[in-house]
Amino acid sequence: MPMITNLTSEFMPLHYVFCNYSILVVDSDNFGLPSDEVVKKCFEHQVVIDWFGEPEFRYTAIALEDDCPAPSGCKWVPIRSLFEKGNSGNEQIICAARAHSLLKWRKKKRYCPKCGTLMIDDKYETARFCPKCQDKLYPQVTPAMIVLVEKGDEILLARHTVRNNDVYTCLAGFIEPGESAEQAVVREIREEVGIEVQNIRYVTSQAWPFPDQLMIAFKADFKCGEIVPKEDEIEEAKWFTRDNLPPIPKEGSVAWSLITGEL
Repeated sequence: MPMITNLTSEFMPLHYVFCNYSILVVDSDNFGLPSDEVVKKCFEHQVVIDWFGEPEFRYTAIALEDDCPAPSGCKWVPIRSLFEKGNSGNEQIICAARAHSLLKWRKKKRYCPKCGTLMIDDKYETARFCPKCQDKLYPQVTPAMIVLVEKGDEILLARHTVRNNDVYTCLAGFIEPGESAEQAVVREIREEVGIEVQNIRYVTSQAWPFPDQLMIAFKADFKCGEIVPKEDEIEEAKWFTRDNLPPIPKEGSVAWSLITGEL
């Protein structure tokens, strides 16, 4: 991930500019990105806190200071909204997700965890390099599973106590060291709602750059047990039919596709 020096190069036509979990656009409907001139002004006003370029993907990624106002003619939109438009397979959306994840990773890996030396970009790989220890740190992807539990015509949805507590969604959780994704499915369901499942089957996966998750989606059949929500995580868990769904996640997420039957 070498640093680049020429923002106006014909080989780097795309500029992904971020502020926290928002991306700068000039046309939110068609995902219009800011021009070279807008990016130059961001540097001139000294609001850029990090940037890098990946020539092989023909983009620059730029992080601005927190609460930075949008330049004239542009506006901030949540990165999440890009997925809501059903564009998760769009090449530019994929690059935007990659750029955002890498910026978050670079922020976390500024200093060597062994000696505290300021790390630099590796010249040949997507990695951070310690000039003192000679160690490399590569971007991390956090695997998580998400599962739709089915019982005949009914599906199990839960409302969480903290995050997204205004919608019902599938059960999900991070895969722990030493376990398979299928084992994580069994464990998370048992821990969160107290039931057992069978016939676990892989459906799909989705990169979820908030900031670095890979969601591995499954379906599973109810086996036995009574729903007992885990108090500190699950506010409520119930069986629903698809013709009588509660508020669910927005379109674009793998959870929405599982719940609505798109997958």
